Order: sequence, then structure tokens, then C-alpha cells
Amino acid sequence: MRHQGEELARYIEETDKISQPWLLIQLRLKKLQENRHNLSSDQYIAQMSELHQELMKLGEWWVGIEDDVFNP
Repeated sequence: MRHQGEELARYIEETDKISQPWLLIQLRLKKLQENRHNLSSDQYIAQMSELHQELMKLGEWWVGIEDDVFNP
């Protein structure tokens, strides 16, 4: 059984989207969710907080390129 994180990683590799940081954050989030059962609540919250901070640093990266980003 393939995990969603593995499927997303394969998509990123196959479409050469490794340079798109929002996809990398999405991948890290998916992996964190899949590994949730191995983490304490404090570890999970700390890692989720870190991902949130990184996402917020990206800002509104999509403005002006919505069609390119959101339409395959």
C-alpha cells in the first residue's frame, strides 16, 4: 500500500517541481501526518508549528501566476 506522501513525492519528481517550495511543504506535512503515531503530542505540535512558519514565509507567492500554478 502506497502512502499519499510517497505519491506526492513521485509527482514532484516526475513533473520536475522540486523547485516549488509550497509542494515541498505539502510533502513534509503529508509525511508528518503519516508519522503522527510515532510522535508525542509535543513533537507533533512543534513540527506542525515549524511547517506553518515556513509556509507563512512564502507569502502570497501565487499572485500574478495563478493560472500557471493552480491549473495543470
